[in-house]
Amino acid sequence: MRGSSRPFLSTLTRWAIQVAALKAAGCSVVREEKKSGTSRNGRAELETLLAFMREGDVLMVTRIDRLARSMKDLQDIVHELKQKGVFLKATEQPIDTSTAAGKAFFDMLGVFAEFETNLRRERQLEGIVKAKKEGKYKGTAPRIDRAQIARLRSEGKNVTQIARALSISRESVYRIEKEMRAAA
Repeated sequence: MRGSSRPFLSTLTRWAIQVAALKAAGCSVVREEKKSGTSRNGRAELETLLAFMREGDVLMVTRIDRLARSMKDLQDIVHELKQKGVFLKATEQPIDTSTAAGKAFFDMLGVFAEFETNLRRERQLEGIVKAKKEGKYKGTAPRIDRAQIARLRSEGKNVTQIARALSISRESVYRIEKEMRAAA
């Protein structure tokens, strides 16, 4: 049995608990990926794992939200596993895609995992709107010194020269100059 956990954890202790649960479930290989499961993009460990698994293998996770947070990504992963003859099981949830009941429970949990992610995103956006209204949220501080752009422009430098001098893109120079004109 091969196993994987894609923990997105804040403490080593939680990771150690998940590894112990996977080992206790009989996993001979445990893979770790710290990238969030909100998207499949950039998840090299997941891609390696999916390429590595063969017919008859079982992908073991502690919970399905360790694998994916979007229902579409989760279904795509399970579809890929099914095509290879690989099953999905979870140590903390009654999920076993080799059984009808396990598949049904898997689908229900996937819907709730996506719902939870959407609720979290909505709360975050509400908090940002509130903070902006209170003047507490200003976004990230600008990295580019506008005065430097104005100085270089007054020295007769063109956009390409300014961009090279400041190690920024030409588009950034154009955007900042447009913002400075609008503010004047």
